[in-house]
Amino acid sequence: MRCLSCPKDYATRDSGICKECYEDLKSKVAFLEFSSSLDSSSPTCFSDVVLVASHHASDQTDLAPPVPIHAHKAVLANRSPVFRAMFENQMEEGLSGTVKISDVSHDALRAFVNYLYTAEACLDDQMARDLLVMAEKYQVKHLKAYCEKFIASKLNRGSSLSSYAFAHQHNAKHLLDAALSLIVENMDKLTKLEEYRELKEKDPQLVLEIYEAHHAKQVKTAAPTKISSTPTQHSTSFSPFSSSPSFGPSSSSSSFGPFSSSPSLGPFSSRPSF
Repeated sequence: MRCLSCPKDYATRDSGICKECYEDLKSKVAFLEFSSSLDSSSPTCFSDVVLVASHHASDQTDLAPPVPIHAHKAVLANRSPVFRAMFENQMEEGLSGTVKISDVSHDALRAFVNYLYTAEACLDDQMARDLLVMAEKYQVKHLKAYCEKFIASKLNRGSSLSSYAFAHQHNAKHLLDAALSLIVENMDKLTKLEEYRELKEKDPQLVLEIYEAHHAKQVKTAAPTKISSTPTQHSTSFSPFSSSPSFGPSSSSSSFGPFSSSPSLGPFSSRPSF
């Protein structure tokens, strides 16, 4: 049957939706359930609190006064442990009723507050990134996962490097793994880009992690090399720091090296005399 929420087919389910959509809806319900530790009987608990977007002081492009966004302390505290601590500990923002949110646009802040009430957001790439940053700052895990999933679904070869750096900066594990997988699959092309050279200069540690993942994939997918065995069927071990492979665990194993003039030909052979 076809899911009512997405194009996927699914096995018979009374709810009419596939398992993935069902689990997604369950997580939204859990997110929206009201369980604030604030005293709901207090008349100040549901008093309005105002959130205001605050840009960098150097940003002079928007000289209009910030537009306040009204919310409820109990809702903010229920969704975010950061807001909960802010209001419960009687910090300045809780006492004044005004919370200034730095380094965010008004549109992103409005979308953030709306998500806290509805568990829904209208996303594009930039909005998803802005909201992910806010979700990490205010520890709204459900929103962070929502944004990660969206960005990962839009990943392509051209955006993989920037998305990997972004995910690394903001501890976005799901997005990090998705971007790294795409990078590793396209290493030969991506290493020729200016963006890659800039990343190498800016954060060589990230580039090192990329190469480690690429090497690990090569080792994992490489076909095992078949080596001719001696009559004693000894196994062969190789070390990247040794030029002489060792055949077998016993002292009678043969040793061949570029600097050896007298190889031992096995336990059943005597050294030829000339």
